[in-house]
Amino acid sequence: MPDIALLAVFLPTFFFVAITPGMCMTLAMTLGMSIGVRRTLWMMAGELIGVAIVAIAAVMGVASIMLNYPQAFSIIKYAGGAYLIYIGIQMWLSKGKMTITNEAQTEVSRTTLLNQGLMTALSNPKGWAFMVSLLPPFISADKAVAPQLFWLLSIILASEAIAMLAYASGGKSLRVFLSKGDNIKLMNRIAGSLMIGVGFWLALG
Repeated sequence: MPDIALLAVFLPTFFFVAITPGMCMTLAMTLGMSIGVRRTLWMMAGELIGVAIVAIAAVMGVASIMLNYPQAFSIIKYAGGAYLIYIGIQMWLSKGKMTITNEAQTEVSRTTLLNQGLMTALSNPKGWAFMVSLLPPFISADKAVAPQLFWLLSIILASEAIAMLAYASGGKSLRVFLSKGDNIKLMNRIAGSLMIGVGFWLALG
């Protein structure tokens, strides 16, 4: 286990980073608006799995290799970005499974949402760079790595989960606020624009 003093520094540091708007947080807010918080949990699960993989890889040194060969990200980044842009356009046009309607939307599959979160986390170069720069200083070479990584990873995943829940809940609240004026088309355009923005962010980031 890391020193309590190190954990006391790591916890607020990473939580501040997690709560800062980013691709995954924007995606959580958009999905919270379009399909609700409960369905968005599947995307969150995929994102948390992806973050865990990136964190473990960073400690093992794999991330540094990946960062030296950015072309390894290209196919996943462009494909993932194009897919999110396509969904965003569909939402903007009030079409597709994730379109906001007056009824609860549940057609989008759990697997699709899980993969969406996983792909977004794994294909974010900034996430890899952040883990490489942040995690190693908190790992002591004098202690077993596994217990230290367990505690650090627990903080990371808890912070990410809390932040995404907050953003998804905010998206749902925005939907409730806007739906009072029967602005379904406006909500679809807002959610679609956010999704398109995340797509470009992923592809070009």
